[in-house]
Amino acid sequence: MEIGERLRELRIQRGLTQEELADRCELSKGFISQVERDLASPSIATLKDMLECLGVTLQSFFSDDSNEKVVFAPQDMFEKEDEEAGHKITWLVPDAQKNSMEPILLELAPGGKSPVLPPLESEEFGFVLRGQVTLVAGKRSYTVKKGDSFCLRPSAAHYLENVSARPAAVLWVSTPPSF
Repeated sequence: MEIGERLRELRIQRGLTQEELADRCELSKGFISQVERDLASPSIATLKDMLECLGVTLQSFFSDDSNEKVVFAPQDMFEKEDEEAGHKITWLVPDAQKNSMEPILLELAPGGKSPVLPPLESEEFGFVLRGQVTLVAGKRSYTVKKGDSFCLRPSAAHYLENVSARPAAVLWVSTPPSF
């Protein structure tokens, strides 16, 4: 791994100039430039300082995430069915709790209801793939049909309910994870 190239990528991803990074790390712009071109090697302490200013840990900086799984097959997914509540939740990305978002597939039987989620500092997006659902958010309710989507920042307890006689399916994404 080229340390300089990786540092440069991180700096650019964060929208920083060499001078801005140098100011934050109390280093010279010239030194940052030399490190990025692999003409100079920072000490471990200096590298830790640079990474801290870039919001990265030493461990994640040196981890090889090229083996990180990107595509998930049905056998990778986790399902939980609640027959009493009339819903099945499929976590589409394993270990989504470590991510910024959590996509699930929510299937609602006729009369089925999702878990009631408390108001959180989050954003939620849903897309109805099949059927029709009622989004209940606090004292308000909305009808969401196949092909419709919803987006909310919940300030009250909320859930989805299938009041129709046909099954419904919703792709539901929450950031941060809440299921």
